[in-house]
Amino acid sequence: MRHKFYFLIQQITWVVFLFLTLFAVKTFERALPDEIYVPFGERADYRFGVPVSVTLKDDSEEVFYRLNGQEDAVAEAPFYTVTCKLFGIFPVKDVKVMMVDRQEVTAGGEAIGIYVKTDGILVLGTAKIADAWGNECSPAQNLVQSGDYIVSVNGEKVCGKEELIDKIDSYGSGREIIGVMRKGEYVEVSMNPVKGETGKYRLGIWVRDDLAGVGTLTYYRQDGSFGALGHAVSDGDTGVQMSLSEGYIYETKIVSIQKGKKGVPGELAGIIDYGKSHCMGSITENSPLGIRGMLNDTAGELEGEVYEVAYKQDIALGKAYIISEVSGERVEYEIEIESLDYSGDEENKGILFKVTDERLLDLTGGIVQGMSGSPIIQNGKMIGAVTHVFVSDASMGYGIFIEKML
Repeated sequence: MRHKFYFLIQQITWVVFLFLTLFAVKTFERALPDEIYVPFGERADYRFGVPVSVTLKDDSEEVFYRLNGQEDAVAEAPFYTVTCKLFGIFPVKDVKVMMVDRQEVTAGGEAIGIYVKTDGILVLGTAKIADAWGNECSPAQNLVQSGDYIVSVNGEKVCGKEELIDKIDSYGSGREIIGVMRKGEYVEVSMNPVKGETGKYRLGIWVRDDLAGVGTLTYYRQDGSFGALGHAVSDGDTGVQMSLSEGYIYETKIVSIQKGKKGVPGELAGIIDYGKSHCMGSITENSPLGIRGMLNDTAGELEGEVYEVAYKQDIALGKAYIISEVSGERVEYEIEIESLDYSGDEENKGILFKVTDERLLDLTGGIVQGMSGSPIIQNGKMIGAVTHVFVSDASMGYGIFIEKML
């Protein structure tokens, strides 16, 4: 009987061990990056904050020389792969190590006005409208969706909301074919405009074709290229990433600060000067990881420090700094990096930090809207940019790894 009892305990122990091992493997898999970047001539640092050992998956001669930092003709291999193992036994994840040239960028921190025009006319929603007899109608209900982009009416391209209004009215009461881009696919929907009380034909659709706001310049290079925000320019009502037709950044002066407090995110209010002489550059890309573009010659008055780029595996928990112009001048404010997320599930939330600088806490309460893109500096290198604030605690914020924005 005692033998059976010990056997049962042994079996339960093994089941628990295997369960915990599987749980650890899945947990550590999420904590490890899919890939890391390492400058040529430097050794990779595999300390990801989880207890795994690293072995070379491809033990070819080329990789061996590169790992040992030897300058040799075979050291031009652009990448290699390592396997991370739990207890040195259980494979958790393969990590691709990309060999790259060292990069330097000039830190921004300046407040910028951002103006974008949509590629198509963004649908915010539909509404009921009164016809010429006072009856309520919804001609577009369930036909177009929030987040659609209207690109044509009866086969004719439309570029702005005023042109859309004119086209709909000019076709009158006949059935009209509205062409929309929906999640990257072209769709045609048919609907009948309603003659309103003003005598004009309408569809009852709320639309937008441009957007303006305040953000922060993250970095720029000698060739004039720049990056900012660390997240996409999105519509505030729908949350939809704006499909970019054209966009520009402008000089901006911060005129007021709404401090952040629990449950209410703060905000920077600025005056954007849309004069041609105050246009700093053009936006060429609006991506989930920020905006990119080219500076104009008129942006030559920017003054910033040149920093070497540090990659995610080089970032340490503890003291760092953000650069921001919230006070009217570019100032470094101290923060404390509390955790790092290498999993990539939310690419612009890889760095979790807390504002510890009393000057910034007194001025803004912590991180506020408009500070997105503020560079994060640690140990004399640029490591990321501010992206989000905690609504429940303005002193806490997220940042994106700078490598994602380059």
